[in-house]
Amino acid sequence: MANKIPRVPVREQDPAVRARNFEEVCYGYNEQEAVLEASRCLNCKKPRCVEACPVSIQIPAFISKVAAGDIKEAARIISQDSSLPAVCGRVCPQETQCEGSCILGVKGEPVAIGKLERFVADWSRQNGVRFADKAPANGIKVAVVGSGPAGLACASDLARWGYDVTVFEVLHKAGGVLQYGIPEFRLPKQEVVEYEVENVRRLGVKIETDVVVGRTVTVDDLFDKEGFKAVFIGSGAGLPKFMGIPGENLNGVFSANEFLTRNNLMHGYDPTYDTPVFSGRRSVIVGGGNVAMDAARTALRLGSEVTVVYRRTEKELPARVEEVHHAKEEGIEFRLLTNPVEILGDEKGWVRGIRCIRMELGEPDESGRRSPVPVPGSEFEIETDTVIMSLGTSPNPMIARSTPGLETNRRGCLIADEDGATTRPMVFAGGDAVTGAATVILAMGAGRRAAAAIHKALQSEK
Repeated sequence: MANKIPRVPVREQDPAVRARNFEEVCYGYNEQEAVLEASRCLNCKKPRCVEACPVSIQIPAFISKVAAGDIKEAARIISQDSSLPAVCGRVCPQETQCEGSCILGVKGEPVAIGKLERFVADWSRQNGVRFADKAPANGIKVAVVGSGPAGLACASDLARWGYDVTVFEVLHKAGGVLQYGIPEFRLPKQEVVEYEVENVRRLGVKIETDVVVGRTVTVDDLFDKEGFKAVFIGSGAGLPKFMGIPGENLNGVFSANEFLTRNNLMHGYDPTYDTPVFSGRRSVIVGGGNVAMDAARTALRLGSEVTVVYRRTEKELPARVEEVHHAKEEGIEFRLLTNPVEILGDEKGWVRGIRCIRMELGEPDESGRRSPVPVPGSEFEIETDTVIMSLGTSPNPMIARSTPGLETNRRGCLIADEDGATTRPMVFAGGDAVTGAATVILAMGAGRRAAAAIHKALQSEK
C-alpha cells in the first residue's frame, strides 16, 4: 500500500557548516527520491490538498506524473496554475495548506507536496523546459504595480490571455520580497528568483525597474497619459513597525526589513560588495515570525551570537515549524515569554543591551487566543550590541495618498473585495498591500483572482 511507505527525508546541509555560509540549506530531492515520495500519494477523488492551495494547483495530477517518471508533463500541469513553482516549493507553508490537508497526514506523515513541486521546477530549469502558451495579443494595456508574488502572478495570467502588461517595480531588481526579504540560504536569487522572473518576461510581460508609482508616475498618469485600461496594485507591505519603547533610535537598532534588504538585495553579507551591513558580536531579534527567523539566521551567518525574544510560548510562534527547527539546529537561542521594555545605550549612542520583562499567558481574548501579560518585578537585561525588530510591516501609504478615490482601512491597507476590486474604478489590488504582511502563496492567489476580475471587466467593456 502506498500509504505504508514512509515519507522520504530530504537532504540538508550539516547545521554546523551551513551556520557559517549563505548556501541553500535544503538540497531537495533527486529523481529517484521524488518518484518514491510521489508513489505515496493516494490520488484522492476529492483532493483536499487542491482546495487548500491558494492557487489551486492540480496536485494529484502532477504528482501522478512524477510517480510515472514523466517530469515534463508534471511541470506542464503545475505551470497552468503557478508562475513561481521553484519559489513556492521552497518557501510556502505547505504544512498549514496542501500538506496540512493531505489525508495521509491524519494518521501519519503527509505527502511532501512542496518538495515535489520544487523538484519538478528545478528539473525544468536544469533541462531547459519552459511553457509559454498564450492567446493572441489583444492590444489592451494593463499596468501592474510591484513585481513581487502578487504582481508576477497577476501579470502572468493577464499576459497568457493576450493583454499588453507592464510591471512597474520601485527597486532596481524585479522580484519584490523574493529579492529583498528572503535570504539566499532559503531562496537562491540568481538560480531561482531571477530565472522565474525571466519566465514571466518570456510571456511578453515588460518590467520597468526604478519606477516609484506615486512619485515618478501616478496611477492617474497610467490611465490618462499612458493609456492603460486597468491597474493592479501589488506593492506589498514594506513599512516596518516598531514597539515605541525607549532606545529604538540608538545606533545598532534595525528593522528586520532594512537588515534583510541590505543583506539580500545589496549583498551586505558579501565582502566583495561595497554595501556592508553592521552586525555586532551579539544580536537580539524581537519577534517570532518567518521574518524574525530569517533575520536571526542571517545575523548568525554574519558572526553574531543570536537570541530570539518572543512574548508568547513556542506553541504560539507564527514562524514555520521547519524554520524554527533549522534555527535551533544552527544554535540560535530562544527566550520565550519575554518582552522588551527598553533598549539600553552607551555614552556614544550605541546599543549595549536590552531590558526585558517576563510574561505569562492570561485569559483568552475574544479570538480565543491567550494574551501575554507582564510578570511584575521580573525585569532583566540581555547584553547585546544589535537589536533587530521583526514586528510586522504595513503598506507604504504613498500610492493611496497620491490616488484620489483609493481608500485604505485603519491599518493603512488598501480596501478591496475578494476579487481585488478597490474603491477606485478599474484599480485592483492584492497581496500584502491589502492584507498586510502574509505569505508568498496567498499573495499569488490574490494576484490570480484579481487578474480574472480584470479580464472579466475589460471583456465586458467590448
